[in-house]
Amino acid sequence: MPDHIPDKVRSLMAFDFGTQRIGIAIGQRLTGSAEPLRPLKARDGVPDWDALGRIIEEWQPDAFVTGLPLNMDGSPSDMSQRAAKFARRLEGRFHRPSYCHDERLTSYEAKGIVMQEHGHQNFGDYSVDGLAACLILESWMSEHPQGDSNESA
Repeated sequence: MPDHIPDKVRSLMAFDFGTQRIGIAIGQRLTGSAEPLRPLKARDGVPDWDALGRIIEEWQPDAFVTGLPLNMDGSPSDMSQRAAKFARRLEGRFHRPSYCHDERLTSYEAKGIVMQEHGHQNFGDYSVDGLAACLILESWMSEHPQGDSNESA
């Protein structure tokens, strides 16, 4: 997966990888903001690749960002290895750059936001997956703002 982020990477699709659901968000580097999309169901971490392809076709992101759920000490976990594999498959299937980003505590933060905004813990009605994907993407974009590279668009 690429290390250098060219300026031509403007729109991104982010993923909060999970074994039952995969949160999705779309964002723009120019504004540094993201918005959640409907989560995609998964079977043991495997999405419906055709359904995901339709989402990617609709939104046309320049690149992907997948959250890596590392252990609190920064070491890889089983889930972070599975998320990295998912990120590699995205790049291979859809021929766009795919980046990984440390996502420690984003799901916890997303649950806190839902509880604050809605006053309860009904995460079925108020999905945290897309919100977690937004947090992952916004964090990634704050570390990789557009115009931060030497390459022109």
